[in-house]
Amino acid sequence: MLIVLLKILGGIILLVLGGKYLVKGGVELTKYFNISKLVVGMTVVALGTSAPELLVSVQAALKDAAAISIGNVIGSNIANVALVLAATIIILPMTVKKQTIKLDWPIMAVAFIMLFVFMLDGQLTRLEGLIFIASLIAYIIIEIRYSLKENKDTEPSEEKKEYSIPIALLVIIISSVGLAYGANILVDGASELARLLEISERVISISIVAVGTSLPELTASIVAALKKETDISVGNIIGSNILNIFAILGATAIISPISFNQSDFFLDLIWMSAIAVFLFISFLPYNKRFIHRFKGVILLSVYVIYMILLFLK
Repeated sequence: MLIVLLKILGGIILLVLGGKYLVKGGVELTKYFNISKLVVGMTVVALGTSAPELLVSVQAALKDAAAISIGNVIGSNIANVALVLAATIIILPMTVKKQTIKLDWPIMAVAFIMLFVFMLDGQLTRLEGLIFIASLIAYIIIEIRYSLKENKDTEPSEEKKEYSIPIALLVIIISSVGLAYGANILVDGASELARLLEISERVISISIVAVGTSLPELTASIVAALKKETDISVGNIIGSNILNIFAILGATAIISPISFNQSDFFLDLIWMSAIAVFLFISFLPYNKRFIHRFKGVILLSVYVIYMILLFLK
């Protein structure tokens, strides 16, 4: 048991550090090519914070642990809103951008509906994976065009460079290796723990694995809140949820089609959707678009209840 727990802990630590330094190395590298902060945020940072979920899902699919692939994404989407965002709001209540309500949330709702429909037959095929990836490309294009329209004065990054190009490349390579190895041992550890405790891989993936792969977002959000940096917004969390479905499940299904018992995840999909609806309600009234601390407390309470019910079932 101790070895299994050490595997899980080691995998999570490697994923957190790997994601953190992949973002750091990537951002440093882009400074040499005069790439705008907007493009950096939409590509390098998004890839870095979502890399743990991607590698865990791919590794799980290749090892015939489909429940971990699906559970990881659904669990991460729930944790992003009801744990990560809730904790951030409790520390620092925030104002929601118009773009979040007019564009980001509706796209997330469409992604959730697509996932639900594609899961009805108990599998995610390569064709459905390709549809997800095509949707991802469309989403990125829409986001960039909208952001450029709203931020016409976006300037290329002129920040101080902390790494040379060779060092930045080395950091990216080492981080990528750490992410791959961390994902591998986390999946192995999660599967072994499920067998030892006679708990389903679905439960382990939605709880331990999902929280583990969401730690980069959780850490970044809490640190930003403590520093009173409002750049970490609701839109970033919603964007991560969209990426989890379109990019992670899309890429995973293309590499290795996923088969699973759809009924196992029906209630989890309902919870994921219900939390998304509550998030939208918390944006109201529209003219204020301010999420108060008590709404964060409610979200966090919902997550705790969900976790309790998950293990009691």
